[in-house]
Amino acid sequence: MEVLTFVLIILGIIFLIIFFSYFPILLWINAQVSGVRISLFQMFLMRIRRVPSSKIVNCMIEAHKAGLQDVRRDGLEAHYLAGGHIERVVHALVSANKANIQLPFQMATAIDLAGRDVFEAVQMSVNPRVIDTPPVTAVAKDGIQLIAKARVTVRANIKRLVGGAGEDTILARVGEGIVSSIGSAETHKAVLENPDSISKLVLSKGLDDGTAFEILSIDIADIDVGKNIGAQLQMDQANADKNIAQAKAEERRAMAIASEQEMKAKAQEARAKVIEAEALVPQAMAEAFRSGNLGIMDYYRMQNIQADTAMREAISKPEKEVKKK
Repeated sequence: MEVLTFVLIILGIIFLIIFFSYFPILLWINAQVSGVRISLFQMFLMRIRRVPSSKIVNCMIEAHKAGLQDVRRDGLEAHYLAGGHIERVVHALVSANKANIQLPFQMATAIDLAGRDVFEAVQMSVNPRVIDTPPVTAVAKDGIQLIAKARVTVRANIKRLVGGAGEDTILARVGEGIVSSIGSAETHKAVLENPDSISKLVLSKGLDDGTAFEILSIDIADIDVGKNIGAQLQMDQANADKNIAQAKAEERRAMAIASEQEMKAKAQEARAKVIEAEALVPQAMAEAFRSGNLGIMDYYRMQNIQADTAMREAISKPEKEVKKK
């Protein structure tokens, strides 16, 4: 009898443990006291579906106390099973309701499943964020380089959070607008005297189209004067022209040297032919003597003519050349 009583007590303890594991009585009482209507059987089914009933109930209590009517248990369970953050969604809904921002439950869950922090987005919509752009380098029409830094005040656009571009797109567009504004200025002094002209021009382009943000203002925080790009480009062009001229002059010089060498080679070739022809003269004279075409008097007369020619050439040359010889 005592053994049976002990077994029954053990079985009863095991039954209570299993019962309280699948039927959270204290959590159900907390929900009922808070005004949230949910049954123990629904909590049991949550346990079967491996959905934390404590998270669902706490989110329902928070939404009920905030007066949110579109937050239902089925929607919270579906969002949790889809991999969403139900606490973050409920916090965002409560914050949006207090700030009088239209944010339906379906949109909040879509934003959360898109990978964005919906609670942070609501906070950013209430309290705009200031984004500092990196230094943007641009050149005015007078060739002076300017380095500008801007501060962009943005707030989240709830309706465009799903599919809208992020902060990187905003920074890229603002940088492009600053470059375009400075580049269209006649002088860099005009930009330094009136920096708000950059802000007005950039804002007028609607840079927040297709993004998840709304640009409230663009303020130029700092402008520094950089290099004289125009002068540097002119110097580079002058150096390039000089190098081209030097290359052409060197080419002409090489061609002149080659032409001179060619003329010298031709002159040496002609001189060699003359020497070769002179070497044939004695042979021709000997042949003329043998054939009787040339007499001894003709030979002496020719020698006298050569001597007279040599004397005239010696007289016509300067004395210095004669001494050298």
